[in-house]
Parts: sequence; structure tokens; C-alpha cells
Amino acid sequence: MLKFTAGQPAAVNDTQPVSAPAPSKAAPSAGNESRPQDRVRAVRELMLSDEYAEQKRAVNRFMLILSTLYRLDTAAFAEATTSLQGRTRIYFAGDEHTLLQSGTHTKPKHVPGTPYWVITNTNTGRKRSMVEHIMLSMQFPSELAEKVCGTI
Repeated sequence: MLKFTAGQPAAVNDTQPVSAPAPSKAAPSAGNESRPQDRVRAVRELMLSDEYAEQKRAVNRFMLILSTLYRLDTAAFAEATTSLQGRTRIYFAGDEHTLLQSGTHTKPKHVPGTPYWVITNTNTGRKRSMVEHIMLSMQFPSELAEKVCGTI
């Protein structure tokens, strides 16, 4: 397995100019062949990161996972969250007010690094099912989705 340190550019193919920065994981121009592996790798790295391990509360791990999924593929995340809602509640919205309209005790929180707000007063099982739905909609392997959900 290759290890990269901060600031070390990733290997790029010869058709790209040398001065161009390495494509980010969320860049739409990233090659479709390597993109799924890059996304899976990014999620696995999150699970192993100190930042994730330091999170003591399920809601904090939930928010960190949502931020990462959004960063990896904004369009797929948007599509997945649009189709995700409960019987009487909306789980994701672009503003706090929309979530409060479906319930005053929803405890909406802003998902860091995204334009989204999410309700957080759900139990851990519901948070897990929300993450699983999003990951499967984003075409992540089901085994990885299960592992991620098991850490929330």
C-alpha cells in the first residue's frame, strides 16, 4: 500500500500538465475508473483517523461521516438526501427553518462544510439507517456501509 504525506503530490498520468495539482476526491473531472476506489479509500481512512476516534458522541461521528460523504460526491449526496425522509419528518434541508417546520424538537444542526442541515434528535439506529441509505444510494459497497454504520 502506498503512503502519502501531507503536501506530497499523488502520482498523475503523463497526459496531465506537471504544474496541475492532483485531482481532489470531490473533483468532477476525476477519472471514473479510479473514483470508486478513491471514495472507498477516503471513507476507510476516515474510520481509521484520530479525528474520528476522538469523537465521543454518536451525533458527532454522524456529522463527520455526512461531511465526508458530501465532500466525496456532492451531486450523489444531494440526490440521496432528497429521497430520504420519514413518515412525518424531513431529515435533510437547506436551512434550519424547513426542518423546524416538520417538528419543533428536531434539534437541527448544520452539517459542517455543506449547505445542508440535518435533524439530530433521532436515535442512533435511525442515524445509522440514514447513513446506510446515503452510502448505498451513492454506490458504496454494502460491506463498507455496514462497517461505517457499526461505528456510529
